[in-house]
Amino acid sequence: MNSTIKCVILDDELLAISYLKLLCEQIENVEVIKVFNDPKIFLSEINQLDCDVCILDIEMPGMSGLQVAEIISNSKKIIFTTAYKEYAAEAFDLNVVDYVRKPIKIERLNQAFDKVKEINAHSQKKDFIEWNSNIGKAVIFTNQIAYIKTSEIDSRDKEIILKDQSAIVLKNLNFKSLLEMLPSKYFAQVNKKEIIAFSSIKVFSTTEIITNIPLDNDNFLKLHIGETYKNALQEAFGKS
Repeated sequence: MNSTIKCVILDDELLAISYLKLLCEQIENVEVIKVFNDPKIFLSEINQLDCDVCILDIEMPGMSGLQVAEIISNSKKIIFTTAYKEYAAEAFDLNVVDYVRKPIKIERLNQAFDKVKEINAHSQKKDFIEWNSNIGKAVIFTNQIAYIKTSEIDSRDKEIILKDQSAIVLKNLNFKSLLEMLPSKYFAQVNKKEIIAFSSIKVFSTTEIITNIPLDNDNFLKLHIGETYKNALQEAFGKS
């Protein structure tokens, strides 16, 4: 039996909320547990709600959906809705599940929920990742991963460096979704563009990681630790 996806809706327009809620209720195994039309009230309550995904409108007075997402993106999956295509790049930078243009069609919304289902399914598979890649559908065993970085060609893609120095590119996958697939006791995000396997770390300080990943000049890869990620890394190493 498929588990139900519990979602919360935030939109400043009541008509838009009613329409979106109606669409969600027509999709199998999706339940809307609460709706909000005020970002501040949403933020005051969201951490107490048991939900799988938050559907956020981007254009709202006072506080945009992008600003809301920056606050909750580390703890909640996000689907953006907007009538404006110019926010797409910013949305992907925030590691959201999907970006759905208004007027919303049920088929397109269903695709977004399918992504949530896929992420949830992968989160149970701690020994491997299965995703579309530059060589087609690929299964990658997590114990073979040394390092992950944002692709220099397309920031929506993620390049995985394996322990044998070979590489594979996962297509259209954000870091939040990727981290949910990886076993948290073996991997951590270092900065906005890089994830490291703990088995690849030689030296760890408050600002830098020296890895055992060789570079062409006989040196080893060094990673800068972003301010946002310092506490999580210290906790992972029992130094909090």
